[in-house]
Amino acid sequence: MSPTELDLHQNAALLTAQLVDFPSESGGEKPLADAVDAALRALPHLTVDRYGNNVVARTRLDRAERVILAGHIDTVPIADNVPSRLDDDGVLWGCGTSDMKAGVAVQLRIAATVPEPNRDLTFVFYDNEEVAASLNGLGLVAEAHPDWLAGDFAVLLEPSSGNVEGGCQGTLRVELRTFGRRSHSARSWLGANAIHAAQPVLDRLVAYQPRRKVIDGLEYREGLNAVRVEGGVAGNVIPDVCTVTVNYRYAPDLGEAEALAHVREVFADCGVDELTVDDSSGGALPGLSHPAAAAFIEAVGGEPQPKYGWTDVSRFSALGVPAVNYGPGDPNLAHKRDERVETAKVLHCEESLRAWLTR
Repeated sequence: MSPTELDLHQNAALLTAQLVDFPSESGGEKPLADAVDAALRALPHLTVDRYGNNVVARTRLDRAERVILAGHIDTVPIADNVPSRLDDDGVLWGCGTSDMKAGVAVQLRIAATVPEPNRDLTFVFYDNEEVAASLNGLGLVAEAHPDWLAGDFAVLLEPSSGNVEGGCQGTLRVELRTFGRRSHSARSWLGANAIHAAQPVLDRLVAYQPRRKVIDGLEYREGLNAVRVEGGVAGNVIPDVCTVTVNYRYAPDLGEAEALAHVREVFADCGVDELTVDDSSGGALPGLSHPAAAAFIEAVGGEPQPKYGWTDVSRFSALGVPAVNYGPGDPNLAHKRDERVETAKVLHCEESLRAWLTR
């Protein structure tokens, strides 16, 4: 078999290793998208469509329900952690093992080995999840071909340590600017220091008490944090601009407009001269009471947890498709140099989905 071909006959753990050894940093997914496309087109029970580097495959069995299994094929930049490495304890190391090539491997295995599922299936493999929302492949498919994403329930195979994670937090990133007046630092009284003027913003962040919100029995923990501070011109210049970038992670009972209004209120009296929105993506309610979600939770077992962080369940929610996160990776290991996944969890996830779709 060519190194550019995927072997869907191997189990999901071995397939994960092959996917990791197929570099696909955001923006460079085309070779892997080509391989996924070719592997799926070789399966006679699927019809396959492609839009850019996004591949959608579907069964057409006229079942009463259609389930979507979705996952992104891109990774964060490689950090000297490719090729993959399997240790003696059955742990696979490498970029994307947890987030989320283990989940993609499970998708591919189900596509290849469950030709007559008890529900019609749609498999979605998309690019650019790890970068700006405007580039997200699932979002672009939703805009161009919403009918490809029609379904009754969706499972996003994002890392969740083999537990069902309901909904997701919303995320808002804003830039708070304070302006001053530039001068020589030897004559600082002639200027106004914009960095000093940002101190009330930092004080407010230190004192801020984030909410904890219970929704459908799941507790979402919010956070409001500075993630970047920029200011300064040279070692002998009083700066005239300082920018504090703040990220608000909020519970899914708030909409995007409400989240922005809250942030504006928090910093209303902090001397901010300019507030601009850098990025915004709404959250998704858990929806665990939906019959399809309840049936899935009963089938795979475990106690549902809240999703800390934003995932594309939000996009499915916006399309009217209830969705959960369920994947073998550990979310706490995502994006780390020592990213890894337990192969036993990959195999368990594969078998759990197969049992749910064939019983």
